[in-house]
Amino acid sequence: MHLFGSTDSGHSFKVKSYLQLAGIAHTYEWIDLRTPRSSRPAHFQTASRFGEVPVLVVGGRALCQSNAILLYLAGMTGKFAGPSEGQPNVSEWLCWEANRIGFSVPNLRVAIRWDKQPPDVLRFLRKRAVADLDTLNASLGASEYLLPSGPSIADISCSAYLHWLDQANVSVSEYPNVERWLRSLRHLPGWQH
Repeated sequence: MHLFGSTDSGHSFKVKSYLQLAGIAHTYEWIDLRTPRSSRPAHFQTASRFGEVPVLVVGGRALCQSNAILLYLAGMTGKFAGPSEGQPNVSEWLCWEANRIGFSVPNLRVAIRWDKQPPDVLRFLRKRAVADLDTLNASLGASEYLLPSGPSIADISCSAYLHWLDQANVSVSEYPNVERWLRSLRHLPGWQH
C-alpha cells in the first residue's frame, strides 16, 4: 500500500492513523499542498482523481476520499470496523463528519492560518464549529467512544482535525468529553501524531 498525504491535512491524517493503529505496512509520500495541482508529481496526478489528498494505492488501484478509504480498509481488515449491528451508526458518523465537523473546524483553521477571511466569515465558521463540538461533546457523554463497542473508524474520522483545535483558536478544555476522548485515542497502541 502506498499513501499520498500531507501533514497539514486532517483527511490524510485519518487514513495514516488507521494504517498505524491497524498495524498495516505501507509507504507514505508527502504532497506539498502549496504547490499548484498541475505542478504536483505526475504519478500523484494520475492516482488522484480529484487532485486531492489522501490517495491510497492498493494493488495498483487508487482510492480517494478519506471516509471511503476508511470504509474500504475496515471492510478489508475487520479492524476498527465496529460490530455488524453498529454499521448504520458508523455510516451516520462518517456522513456527519463529512458535512459537519470535517467542514467547520478545518475551514475555520484555514481561514485563520492560511486564507485570511473577513470577520463575518470567521464568525460563521466559529459558530458552526462550536455547534459541532457541542454535538460531539454531548454524544461522548454517554460512552468513551462514539460506539459503545469501542474505537472505530467513526472515531478516527471525527477526531482527525480536532488534534489541531488550537490552530482554529478553539480550546479543547471547553469540551471535556471531547478532550477525554482525544486523550483515549492518543493512548491506543500504534498511535502517532
